[in-house]
Amino acid sequence: MSGATPRPNLWLVRPKPNPRPLIRLFCFPYAGGTAAAFRAWAEELPASIEVCAVQPPGRGGRFREAPFNNVKPLVQEAASALLPYLDRPFGFFGHSMGAIIAFEMARQLRREKIGGLLQLFVSGRRAAQCPSRRPPTFDLPEAEFMEHLRHLNGTPKEVLEHPQLMGLMLPLLRADFAVSQTYVYREEPPLDCPITSFRGAEDDEVHHEDVEAWREQTGASYSLRVFPGGHFFLQTSQTELLSIISTDLLNGVAGKRAEGSAR
Repeated sequence: MSGATPRPNLWLVRPKPNPRPLIRLFCFPYAGGTAAAFRAWAEELPASIEVCAVQPPGRGGRFREAPFNNVKPLVQEAASALLPYLDRPFGFFGHSMGAIIAFEMARQLRREKIGGLLQLFVSGRRAAQCPSRRPPTFDLPEAEFMEHLRHLNGTPKEVLEHPQLMGLMLPLLRADFAVSQTYVYREEPPLDCPITSFRGAEDDEVHHEDVEAWREQTGASYSLRVFPGGHFFLQTSQTELLSIISTDLLNGVAGKRAEGSAR
């Protein structure tokens, strides 16, 4: 691919744009999340790693666009939008819903024979092949759906208690939950990039053995890291999380360079 600076597009928010980074880290949001969730990452990660936060329709500056409610079309459109930015080694990070999107993005790029993925980071989500242990919630009556949101502890209390804000947020949240909860895994060979999975020790939404099962999705190395906290541990353990991500990505680039010089 050419080294020209990619033109901005609606799918990506780059808090600290770098036209020639060593690595790009594409971050996929959780249900109801926006690219803003990853803005602070750009300040904490090394300057050589450019944070590219993925902004699907229905949130942030794309608030007026209809959100996707199915993984497949979302991944296909996102893959096309990200293509100009894949001229550097890159990593994918996704939390909860974002983990499944990141995983399917990796498989989509493999089908299109696009290389460069150094590592897949999947957070707060059971492995793709593991069926859910819980019934779907995206179509619950409003009162029950709101109670489920409170239990997850990812929506600020002041938003949950603001009827007008929640009236605007509910269609996006239901659509995002549908993306996550109607996902159907299809058998494909394991990826050839390393996978690191993350889990909150008190996350009762995600069982330890279901997260450990991500090991089956890679023919390369695999590691599982557990942090204090519940489903949204990434908000309280950000520094430790980013330290692991940056170390893995930089080691991945060094390993690729060593492989190249040995040939």
